[in-house]
Amino acid sequence: ATMFRVDPKTVTRWAKAGKLTSIRTLGGHRRYQEAEVRALLAGIQPGDALG
Repeated sequence: ATMFRVDPKTVTRWAKAGKLTSIRTLGGHRRYQEAEVRALLAGIQPGDALG
């Protein structure tokens, strides 16, 4: 969320919408693949909103 400069809940919504693939830990936390996060970041232009 910090890398995207959005609220953590927004990243969770992106995962539920299929914009990011997440893996759930035993504690229930979501983990994201670094390559996927960087690819999504590369596609974002300043001022764009993903959702």
